[in-house]
Amino acid sequence: MVEIIPRIINRCEVNVPGSKSYTHRLLIASALSDGICTLRNCLRSEDTLLTLEALRKMGVRIDDTVTEITVRGNKGTLKACHEPVFLGNSGTSMRLLTGVAALGEGEYILTGTSRMSERPIEDLLDGLKSLGVAVRSVNNNGCPPVVIKGGKTKGGRIELKCNLSSQFLSSILLIAPYTEEGVEIKVVEGPVSKPYIDMTIDIMAKFGVDVKRDGYLKFIVEGGRCYSAGNYHVEPDCSQAGYFWAAAAVTGAEIKVKGITKKSRQGDLNFTGLLEKMGCEIIFENDGISVKGMSLLGIEADMSDMPDMVPTLAVVASFAKGTTVIKNVGHLKEKESDRLFAVVNELSKTGIEAKSTGTDLVIKGGTHRGAEIDTYNDHRIAMSFAIAGLKVSGIFIKDEKCVEKSFPDFWKVFETLGR
Repeated sequence: MVEIIPRIINRCEVNVPGSKSYTHRLLIASALSDGICTLRNCLRSEDTLLTLEALRKMGVRIDDTVTEITVRGNKGTLKACHEPVFLGNSGTSMRLLTGVAALGEGEYILTGTSRMSERPIEDLLDGLKSLGVAVRSVNNNGCPPVVIKGGKTKGGRIELKCNLSSQFLSSILLIAPYTEEGVEIKVVEGPVSKPYIDMTIDIMAKFGVDVKRDGYLKFIVEGGRCYSAGNYHVEPDCSQAGYFWAAAAVTGAEIKVKGITKKSRQGDLNFTGLLEKMGCEIIFENDGISVKGMSLLGIEADMSDMPDMVPTLAVVASFAKGTTVIKNVGHLKEKESDRLFAVVNELSKTGIEAKSTGTDLVIKGGTHRGAEIDTYNDHRIAMSFAIAGLKVSGIFIKDEKCVEKSFPDFWKVFETLGR
């Protein structure tokens, strides 16, 4: 447990690690490529290292040094893996690698924590089955562990539900070039988290594979292709930047996150627009983006495309005048924790009136009190509620090491605020 000490923060600058979402996808595309790929500024966290180690177990040679990660692509040919591949509670690893395993040799078992075994993946399994992949849920409940029988995948036309996660779509898109006939995907429900789809397609384009699309409803990828090897740089993570922008909003400070510009394709960059709507000043500079905190007002925001920022916005909203309504976030029940329950429960502990309607979160700004914050082994709950402790005495964060899932140095960077 760690106590957060309230402090006065003047103007300051911070650095955050490389994007988790980009790192996962770049590792996979590099592993499937036709040669040696050099990746710089990758995030090395619990989740991304699970993806890296899983690819190694599938026969991909990966050298990780302090300055870069070198991946020797196998042209979409993956070796058999005779032992179960443990993926912790990394939903991204589980979903993306379930698709990747379809390209391998023999049978793969992907497993994880007890929480992972509660996180639905059946819509992805159904999509892969439509492509001719032999895949199933071990417990026949539509959740991991999953068994995938790898081999040649013919491809074809499929319908895919993406109302729980856009990663179901990304998983199939990433392997589509390696099918014999290509893939045409019609999205029949959703998708949520649209910017992450754009990110996947952007990475595929960088590796030389184009995706034809009709908005977010239809996607076509040619088969018989291979990703082209190259050198790639991972930009800083906007989700992690959001905690420091939120800290500025809550404390009235001016905080710059270095290395991110408004040209970023990450959807969570749009969090700055929500803070501006609440009353903050946003300053775009060549070397980063600053947020300057002002008096905050409650807003209404559709967060279906920014699910990772919901706990952060909820904490900021608790300091705003009036009521904030965060809409279309029912899919947060299936994250590392039930984030709707977690946010409401922990805000209530601090004296804030909050409720969930099942699809929306409603937070009424008010006066806080100290509390011990349960984190539910969820990194985003820990980091979001740390922000409250910058203004409120007596905030303690339990199981603070859970941040290692995505931001191992979070507490070190956090402690630089106010120095």
